[in-house]
Amino acid sequence: MKLNLGLLSLAIGAFGIGVTEFAPMGLLPVIAEDLNASIPAAGLLISAYALGVVLGAPLMTLTTGRVPRRALLIGLAGIFTVGNLLAAVSDTYWMLLAARVLTSFNHGAFFGVGSVVAASLVAPERRASAVAAMFMGLTIANVVGVPLATWAGEHLGWRASFWGIAALGVATMVALRLTLPPLPAPHAGSAMAELRVLTRGPVLGALALTVIGSSAMFTVFTYIAPILREATQVSVGFVTAMLVTYGLGLTAGNWLGGRFADRSVDRTLVITLAALSAILVAFAALMSHAGPTAVLIFLWGVASFALVPPLQVRVMRAAADAPNLASAVNIGAFNLGNAFGAALGGGVIAAGLGYPLVSLAGAATSAIGLIALLINGRSHGSARKLPQERTA
Repeated sequence: MKLNLGLLSLAIGAFGIGVTEFAPMGLLPVIAEDLNASIPAAGLLISAYALGVVLGAPLMTLTTGRVPRRALLIGLAGIFTVGNLLAAVSDTYWMLLAARVLTSFNHGAFFGVGSVVAASLVAPERRASAVAAMFMGLTIANVVGVPLATWAGEHLGWRASFWGIAALGVATMVALRLTLPPLPAPHAGSAMAELRVLTRGPVLGALALTVIGSSAMFTVFTYIAPILREATQVSVGFVTAMLVTYGLGLTAGNWLGGRFADRSVDRTLVITLAALSAILVAFAALMSHAGPTAVLIFLWGVASFALVPPLQVRVMRAAADAPNLASAVNIGAFNLGNAFGAALGGGVIAAGLGYPLVSLAGAATSAIGLIALLINGRSHGSARKLPQERTA
């Protein structure tokens, strides 16, 4: 993908949102200790954010349909900035929880509308790669932003991380204003007609697969810091290094997922879901060994984000007559999977079943998605044929 300033500005926004979504995962022990909360309770900060995305995605998209796209994206980045400022000044668990929910309301609409805008900036045969280019900001957030936020949280306090994330929000608004062209609102249609698109079997099947794939990732990733500290028994520096390693894997996976999804959505999904299950089973067996863990964390990142571009394009094409809403709701589906995964992993930990069982739970979730896709056989075809064919 050649340099495209519009895609670059969207990637900057994705970077900022990625940091605010994923940074608390590396900060869970610090936040829990400071606010006198348990690790599973601190994990609810992630689940609450995810559920806020699920609710905010359709709400924000349907109520802002007449707003020009550039202005809308800048406004959504403003919500992100205000929410992180509130998180930075939070002095209680419940205030932080409320700030996280407020911040989450921008997320689904930003990625949903941004995905449609990104796809419109390139030739039709490069749309999956364009979506991947936008999501590259999200993966780079895991390489740079999340480890930096984790380091800042350990040395300067977790609130310093949120101050820095709020500054990213301001940078995002400036970048969008300077680099995106004026983008008029799409032709206004009936909100009920758009909602009816979401009741179609192909769209519902695509959304369900997104939930499952995301759940497999977040069942384990939500608790990666305590897993590495307690099961692998490594230092804080090693935890930070593994977050960077995971982020590098996400970046590689996002690029590969976009590249191969331009050829075939379903083939890309089958391979990555199978790989994700195998990797998480291996992680459960080897997480007490630092060397194999480092390799598996990288491969896990590759498999996790190779799912994102094909899943996003799948939904956009299945709901071609309401792509903004469907795209935003699919981001909500990612985060519904985030919430389910965090709750599942937290439940395993709270039941005292041990961290290896957390990884096995993630592997089982991924396997469910793979089985559902295989049962459907080749009914979807490739990404190019998807609009005319049935989905899972």
